[in-house]
Amino acid sequence: MTSLRLVAADHAAGAVYVIEPHSGRTLARLNGRHLAEHAGFLHLEGSKLAFVDDLAGELVVLDPFAAGTGDPLIVAGAPVAVPAEHLAADPSGRYVVVTSGCGRSWEPWSDLLTLVDLNPRTGSGPDQTAWPHAVRVRTRIGEPGVTVLPDPADASDLHVLLRHRMPGALDAHPLSRLLDAPPGCPTVEPAFRLPLPDDGHGDAADPVTGQVFAATGTGVHRARLGGSGLVAEPPLTWDTPGHVGGRGYYLRLDPARRTLWSTVRGGPEEPGEWPLWTNDAWWHRLDDGTTGRVPLGPGLVFRLAFCADRVVFSRIHPDGDELIVVGAADHVVLARVPLPPMDGAPRRGGTPWDDAQRRAIAASPAAPVVAVTRGGHGQIHLLDLSADTGLRTLDLPAPFEEGGHMALIGTGDGQEGDTVGR
Repeated sequence: MTSLRLVAADHAAGAVYVIEPHSGRTLARLNGRHLAEHAGFLHLEGSKLAFVDDLAGELVVLDPFAAGTGDPLIVAGAPVAVPAEHLAADPSGRYVVVTSGCGRSWEPWSDLLTLVDLNPRTGSGPDQTAWPHAVRVRTRIGEPGVTVLPDPADASDLHVLLRHRMPGALDAHPLSRLLDAPPGCPTVEPAFRLPLPDDGHGDAADPVTGQVFAATGTGVHRARLGGSGLVAEPPLTWDTPGHVGGRGYYLRLDPARRTLWSTVRGGPEEPGEWPLWTNDAWWHRLDDGTTGRVPLGPGLVFRLAFCADRVVFSRIHPDGDELIVVGAADHVVLARVPLPPMDGAPRRGGTPWDDAQRRAIAASPAAPVVAVTRGGHGQIHLLDLSADTGLRTLDLPAPFEEGGHMALIGTGDGQEGDTVGR
């Protein structure tokens, strides 16, 4: 049986749980930790997880498999600028970059970016302990997406790639320059820049090829670091034979199967008409260039998760919520599992994200187990897709308002190959 740990965060209540999903037993609880929900969890080498505590202004690195053993659960931490919007790591997991967003403001106001070197540094005295090294710089006011890729011209250096909106751009900053920034949060300028549409939302990177991807209304824009800078490549369209229109707001790399996935949303633009939104699972194989879409149904579908041989989505709709299971290889809907309704679920005529409950979803490529929250109820539903046993429900003391956030991690499951926080 694969060793698994489920990490569940109630970002509103300020609690993080480490759970053994097979038994449902809570192994550890961190109190007073408010995860930055939009930035999410970032998988690192060695089955570690990183997240930003948005209230403390701290990057936190967890070892979920240390829970219950007596070893430290928190293995590293560093101060970062908040509110955190996105976080990403280089392929080795040594460097983590955090961008800042809107927080509770309706307009972007922060231009701070934090780069953390998780390789411990020691002080000058014999009794001083090791700590990660954090650098803050100013880039551009906004909510930039971020990825980190090796420099093909210099194997010893990396580039931090920021995807900006309004005006849209992809900026490349050499990591060595950022590390050399002095105190005082100096302004930095990119070494390379490519124009992008103004409505970018969703980022992914492929460390194998050095490609970076940005989801926009016109498609998935692609670029590659070359010897002379950033090189644009032809964008990928959201349209496929028999399925046209809409766009994806979420982009994720399945490193094991080398496939990009997104959820393409269509239908009326008004948020109050969300029950009429159409949703398709969009996929693109990186190695053979094939692309397709799979209809999921109307309502609200956003984030997704990868489990053994499958990709899973949750769909919220006034007529009933469900967990949707899609084959990772054949790209067809394999199952639709009804989910218990949520009190405070989004209503017709209102937006699906203001004063409404949602669901978080988590899975690991190493196991057929899926976890999905029931926002506002303090419940997590677990489903083993390899067994016909139905949903199993865990009751937790925190309500998981707004659905909370989760990560399911298995030893050696390869999720660190997706270097963007989810």
